Amino acid sequence: MTSPYSVLFVCMGNICRSPTAEAIFQEKINQARLTHLIKCDSAGTIGFHEGKPSDPRMSRFASERGYHLTSKSRKILLKDFDDFDLIVTMDNDNYDQLQIIAKTEAHCKKIRKMISYAQPNTPFKEVPDPYYGGNDGFVAVVELLEDACSGLFKRVRDDLRHEK
Repeated sequence: MTSPYSVLFVCMGNICRSPTAEAIFQEKINQARLTHLIKCDSAGTIGFHEGKPSDPRMSRFASERGYHLTSKSRKILLKDFDDFDLIVTMDNDNYDQLQIIAKTEAHCKKIRKMISYAQPNTPFKEVPDPYYGGNDGFVAVVELLEDACSGLFKRVRDDLRHEK
């Protein structure tokens, strides 16, 4: 393998869900000492918050669980479809938007829903956007992303083992 396996997390504004998924997944990479094999990043389907840090509420609740949201918001670029091996969306709208943006069938095949990596018994159908809700929504999203990132990390690690 010449370059790291790469995962891009995508939500709408790239200030709540996707940077949290990025931080959680990066922590799993760090703990497994696989930074040389796996990289991750996050982006949004809109550029409204471009260059801004994560929502302070999400940063606070993620920090309480030991995750530090350090990325700056950015909008997804067409080149991301070439640069990343896997593009993971937080909700169905993000998924549909990326299917429209994708230019090739190969690009479309890289797009997955984050919820598909969560435990089968999760009550969620997608990762909900906590932006307009209360604190409980942020806590629920962090917990859901911890679960889904664990499933995703296992999948990526298994894929890397099979590439050897």
